[in-house]
Amino acid sequence: MASGNDLRDILDIEVREEKEDVITRESLFGDKKKKSKKTEPNVKKPEGMHRELWGLLWTDNKDAAPLFPTDSTLTYKQPKAKIGRSKVRPWKWMPFTNPARKDGAVFYHWRRIADEGLEYPFVRFNKIIDVPTYSDLEYQQHLHSDAWTRQETDHLFSLCKRFDLRFVIVHDRWNRERYPHKRSIEDLKERYYAICHILHKLRNPQSDQKMRVFDANHERRRKEQLEKLFHRTEEQIEEEERLVQELKKIEQRKKEREKKAMDLQKLITAADNNSDSRRSERKISKKIVPYKTRESNVAPESTSIKFPDFKQSGVYLRSQKMKLPISLGQKKTKAIEQMLEEFAIEPNPVPTQEIVNSFNDLRQDMVLLYELKIALANSEYELQTLRHRYETLAPGKVFTAFSC
Repeated sequence: MASGNDLRDILDIEVREEKEDVITRESLFGDKKKKSKKTEPNVKKPEGMHRELWGLLWTDNKDAAPLFPTDSTLTYKQPKAKIGRSKVRPWKWMPFTNPARKDGAVFYHWRRIADEGLEYPFVRFNKIIDVPTYSDLEYQQHLHSDAWTRQETDHLFSLCKRFDLRFVIVHDRWNRERYPHKRSIEDLKERYYAICHILHKLRNPQSDQKMRVFDANHERRRKEQLEKLFHRTEEQIEEEERLVQELKKIEQRKKEREKKAMDLQKLITAADNNSDSRRSERKISKKIVPYKTRESNVAPESTSIKFPDFKQSGVYLRSQKMKLPISLGQKKTKAIEQMLEEFAIEPNPVPTQEIVNSFNDLRQDMVLLYELKIALANSEYELQTLRHRYETLAPGKVFTAFSC
């Protein structure tokens, strides 16, 4: 874009020396450097005021607090006006009628001209429940009841149709002066749904549609239970909480007993497997078997200690196979050491192939024996506890169900 001086040079016009006619960048956009910034007072947060409250009262733009809720995004960015090219749709003050009203009342509201003549949009909320009707012949042949009169039944169905099966309102609007017999909500529901069920069977004998059946006795018992639950005393509430806690303890003890029984069964199974493996080992040792085959068959089926197995290629010491794993635990390790001392067995024997296999099998049996002793001690303790509890609850009797 050419400036004014360029145009004057092209047209051979003398350039005026007045600074006011010269168009410069500073005159168009302004010189930001020359503008002096206004010094604003540095307002500090009062002592004792929370940071969140001070952020609401004093924003970055130093604006006052808004008088009504605003969009939080407007405090961080400048709102932009959304200008479209479409024209504003015209509106008109026009009448309308609500089909839910039967008195033909006419109301007025603002509506777009394009929607003129359309149905009132809130008609979709006018849900009408189909309450069945019956004739005199149907009532005399199928709907007659000794507990209900024809007038009471007609009054019930008229109220159900008027209040859309809101039985609480129906029970409240029941004409007790004309019909003094007391009717509960369950009685009203039972009579209504019984008639609907009979009429559905009469008019649709081959229909597979299932009708709703109201169980009035169940509803009465449910409300009685709620009444009892609501009118409980503090002592009853405390007793119930205590019983719930006791039930949780009983279930926890039951789970612990089942777990201990499963562990004991595993130990017994492991002992049987080890004894079977020892017998098979003796039979194999009598026969002439290659060295590698004997080594593969000696290992028992189920072991309680997982010794290191060197399957990868490379050189290793055979004594490393006798090293106890860290996952065994200190208690079992010390138990193995004590048993070796009792039987006067060297803890680190000469690591030949036969000695390594036999020594590992021996320590597996020691761990199994240790676990069996612990299980036996726990069972004896539980048996003694049950014996004392039985004697406390039944004085003068001796607990002789079984003995260990």
